[in-house]
Order: sequence, then C-alpha cells, then structure tokens
Amino acid sequence: MVVLTVTTGLVEAASLLTLGPVFTAMQTGNVLFLGFGLVGEGGLSAAAPAVSLGAFVVGAVAGARLETRLEADRHRWFVIALVVEALLVAVAAGTAWGLHPLHRAPTARHLATIAVLSTAMGIRNVTSLRVGVPDLPTTLVTRAMTALMAGSSLGHDALLARGPAATARRAASVGAMFAGGFAGASWVHAGWPVAGLLLVASAVVLLVAIAYVPRPRLYTG
Repeated sequence: MVVLTVTTGLVEAASLLTLGPVFTAMQTGNVLFLGFGLVGEGGLSAAAPAVSLGAFVVGAVAGARLETRLEADRHRWFVIALVVEALLVAVAAGTAWGLHPLHRAPTARHLATIAVLSTAMGIRNVTSLRVGVPDLPTTLVTRAMTALMAGSSLGHDALLARGPAATARRAASVGAMFAGGFAGASWVHAGWPVAGLLLVASAVVLLVAIAYVPRPRLYTG
C-alpha cells in the first residue's frame, strides 16, 4: 500500500502540473476548485474539476460493483482491480501523449485524460477502502498526518493506536505521498513527457498486482 501511495503522488503531479490545475485522486481539492471556477475567481476552469468529480464517481461505483462481484465469485479481486487500474492509467498515458503543461482552458484531450485518470483513481479508492490497512488509504495523507502527531508522545491521544507499528505506517503514508509528488514534479520540471510519467505509474501499479499473485487470496471478509 505504501508503493501505491507513491503512485498517487506521481499521478497527482501529472494532474496538477500538466492537466489542470485539477486533482484526480484527492477529490476534496476538486470540490473547492469547482466552486472557485463557477464563481470565476483565480482564473480556474470549472470544466476540469467537474469532469474529474464525475469520472471519479463512475470509477468508484464501477470499482465497488466489480470488486464485490469478483469476491462473490471467489476471484482475486485485489489483483484484478489493480490490473484494471493500471490499464486505465496506461490508456490515460495514450490520451496524454504530446500534451504539455496547461496554461489556458483545458482542451478535449486534457479533459479525456482527466476523465480516464479519475475513473482509475475512483477504483483505487474503493480498493483501498476494502483492504482497510490502517493509516494507509493510498490517496490522502491528512488523517495519517493528524494521527501521526496526535498519537505521538507530543499529542498523547489515548484513543489513537500507538506504538512503533502505527507510527511507522503513518510516517510511511506521508513520506510516500511526498516522494511520489517530488518525483512526479521533478519529471515535469525536467521537461519529460507527461505520458511517460503516467506509464511509469501504470507499470508500478501493475508490478504491485503481480507481486500479490503468488500470495493467498485477498478478501475483505
């Protein structure tokens, strides 16, 4: 799950720095961007966050139905969900081929790429919810950072899990997101194609799926 968190940073670097500004995994920002864009403040387009939010909803619904059906049929829902996600990110790389950082209203290709990526991230969010690893949701770090501080010797909150394992998970969640964002931003800053960055993210997700193939079947129940 830590590695998947890194890929979220990669994808969001591509989204914010090349396709948007827009998020594809962390939808809280899009709710705000949509509000700002509808008012016409900040030079923000309402189209990009609206497309992302809509596609994310589609991905979450499709992911929930797919993974529930796969689990009911005793298939490896976790592995298959990651493969589907990786394929969608690869498709987004195809639609993003030749795109450069956006400094104007998004084009149809930008919106198409946003839609495919957001669908993939909707599926990802369902997958991480079903796995339910504490402090490692893979697509956001606010709660992990809060728990890291509140559950530490500084915060000393008795209601939160404490100890080396919990601290390590929370720190890994924050660190992995930062690492992915830093690596993705470095890629864009170097002038390398955003399609290549998305292909890297797709390949990493696929490798995680392959790594789980020989393991016992993963279910939520």
